[in-house]
Amino acid sequence: MNNGMFITVEGPEGAGKTTIINMLANRLEAEGFQVLQTREPGGIEIAEQIRGVILDKNNTKMDPRTEALLYAAARRQHLVEKVKPALEKGYVLLCDRFIDSSLAYQGYARGLGIEEVFSINSFAIEGMMPKLTLYFDIEPEAGLERINQHKGREVNRLDLEKLDFHHKVREGYLKLMELYPDRIYKIDASRPVEDVYKQAEAKLKEVLEGKI
Repeated sequence: MNNGMFITVEGPEGAGKTTIINMLANRLEAEGFQVLQTREPGGIEIAEQIRGVILDKNNTKMDPRTEALLYAAARRQHLVEKVKPALEKGYVLLCDRFIDSSLAYQGYARGLGIEEVFSINSFAIEGMMPKLTLYFDIEPEAGLERINQHKGREVNRLDLEKLDFHHKVREGYLKLMELYPDRIYKIDASRPVEDVYKQAEAKLKEVLEGKI
């Protein structure tokens, strides 16, 4: 269906995904690849508006099913408007979060069920799944401490959840690794940035070389 490659990056709050995505994009561009970075929820105007509703710290009454549906809606628009066109043009697309976030956060941590949330998203993505998912694993306490130390980082509604919720998110991701071992690659995000980057770069290079 496309000539590009769809790569997603996942992890709990404070895993350092954005920093590594920027480093990977710079390296790939230096090697001559067409690269596009994006994020979920967001990436395009409509999805960014939905993101504002989802992550607004004032929206504490949001029902878990409403939350899951809003993520799926933002995902659909982002996919149609940005992801698919980029892949059709041959880009390596690096996306900060995708369907696995919904499965871990709403499916597992919110208790809606991984299969149920996957069903909602199946309607939205129409079979479009990433070639590789880099999962940045970190203990919730360490990730949240990073957020507290990072004064410039956006603090959103999910950051304010109790510690137990964040532990469930991590459990959800580890469960997804069992379900999709061929797609999801675990990286120890508690290591220094350069070590984390080297792990991510090595795996990404392996997948890209397999494509050629």
